[in-house]
Amino acid sequence: MDPVTSGILVVVVLLVLMAIGTPIAFALGAVSLGALVLDRGMGELIYFGETFYGNVATFGFVAIPMFILMGAAVASSPTGRDLYRSLDLWMGKLPGGLAISNIAACSIFAALSGSSPATSAAIGKLGIPEMRKRGYPDGVAAGCIAAGGTLGILIPPSVTMIVYGISTETSIGRLFIAGAIPGLMLAALFMIWTLIACKLAGGYNSPNPVAQAAAQIKENVEGNIKALVRVLPFLLVVMGILFALYGGVATPSEAAGVGAFLCLVLAIVVYRMWQVKPVGNIMRDALRESVMIMLIIATAEIFAFALSSLFITQTVAGAIADLEVNRWVLMGVINVFLLVAGFFLPPVAVIVMAAPILLPIIVAANFDPYWFAVILTINLEIGLITPPVGLNLFIIKGIAPDIALRDILLGSLPYALCMILGIVLLCFFPQIALWLPNLIMGAGS
Repeated sequence: MDPVTSGILVVVVLLVLMAIGTPIAFALGAVSLGALVLDRGMGELIYFGETFYGNVATFGFVAIPMFILMGAAVASSPTGRDLYRSLDLWMGKLPGGLAISNIAACSIFAALSGSSPATSAAIGKLGIPEMRKRGYPDGVAAGCIAAGGTLGILIPPSVTMIVYGISTETSIGRLFIAGAIPGLMLAALFMIWTLIACKLAGGYNSPNPVAQAAAQIKENVEGNIKALVRVLPFLLVVMGILFALYGGVATPSEAAGVGAFLCLVLAIVVYRMWQVKPVGNIMRDALRESVMIMLIIATAEIFAFALSSLFITQTVAGAIADLEVNRWVLMGVINVFLLVAGFFLPPVAVIVMAAPILLPIIVAANFDPYWFAVILTINLEIGLITPPVGLNLFIIKGIAPDIALRDILLGSLPYALCMILGIVLLCFFPQIALWLPNLIMGAGS
């Protein structure tokens, strides 16, 4: 069977398995094993387990569960509530300010947790009911949280950037810095659209009679300032981790381990989580997400190996490389591919499978690999708020089941257009992603 036919067959079987509800990791593993057995015979079964284990038995991958544990310590504690309250104090009384403060909260919480689903869930549980109570349209309330949550995979420290760095053997510290300014740029674009959407809707921040009493205002201010004080230690931990990475003081795995320990201790001490159950919940959440991601990484690596064994990867890469087109047309084709892949697969799976294949093509076309990492990540962010998978959409639906999925989707789509605008701006002005890494770590890759 020629590589093109094999590739089509593999993709069709994979899509069918996912369509009937098979978990991503199991679907990738089953298709990979089937392809390898058909290509090499039953003897391949002997090496499957060894290959599966070898794909994740790398010290660099220690950073992933450690950063996830750090995020779980933040997400499973009242940190999100305190962050939300403190931002609402300063921005909630502005026109459309509550929705804008929710995006700001998502941006900061993204840096604390590194996870888009955790960011959407933590801020959405507080922000959506409050926005609806104050008269915000359901679409605006749901859309700004779903979109704000996507910043979790771009603003450092980001788990997906770690996966990209390991998969492509690029500097994780430089990747983190490259995502900082684009992440803030997207947050600003989200805020601008939110303000426009609120004005178009004709109503926001309905007066709250209770909040008019001076004593109540004073009490709210004091409570929110105390909430901000409780959040500050977590922000200092994140700043310390980034300093250690950028300053060359520690490796990503070491920094992640220390950060996870400190955030866990802070969650226990600051919020008096002395009981076994809350700490157990943190460990449970971290273990669940870590196992899911590591399974996807292991099976995606085997899937990539299977594609290579069938010469599918080489055929596709050769076809793309042989396109006699302008390099920006090539980048447009790659963007469309990533966008479509993000519609169906989680970011980690797309990165592990696609990044090693695309990176040589990107470098040959004279594009910067760190700039491309940001472009790739934003494409995958779009997939988090667009059907058919749209993980953040379903998280918001779970938080607010009485909001129609149609309203959540329509409220989120303008933010997807903001992300596309962000990609266009990065193409015209690549220094948005490259200036800060070059300033801090010097030019070069």
